Amino acid sequence: MAMSETYMAIEPPREDIDALPGAAVLEFGAPWCGYCMRAQAPIASAFSRHQQVRHIKVEDGSGRPLGRSFRIKLWPTLVFLRDGKEVARLVRPTDADEIEKAMRQIDRMAGDEAAAA
Repeated sequence: MAMSETYMAIEPPREDIDALPGAAVLEFGAPWCGYCMRAQAPIASAFSRHQQVRHIKVEDGSGRPLGRSFRIKLWPTLVFLRDGKEVARLVRPTDADEIEKAMRQIDRMAGDEAAAA
């Protein structure tokens, strides 16, 4: 899957996120956020090497239920999920390597499940 370029103005319900199969990353932020804009290059770099990971870019703000359910305080925040469960979280990432490290945690879990089967 390709990296999402734009933030979703209408967020998915938490139940849909909890039911996601496989590896996914939720990116909470806003299109006007300077930290979010600066984070796009390292996020894109990490996703270019993990194209199987679903990227869900959610516009967050006051009163947005999905962001509140994940207790998002600062943007951007990346929440790394495996089968709808949080595995890792990065707040204001600036380095592609730290993003890739979190993605490998998701991939490792996928590998562990395959080995156990």
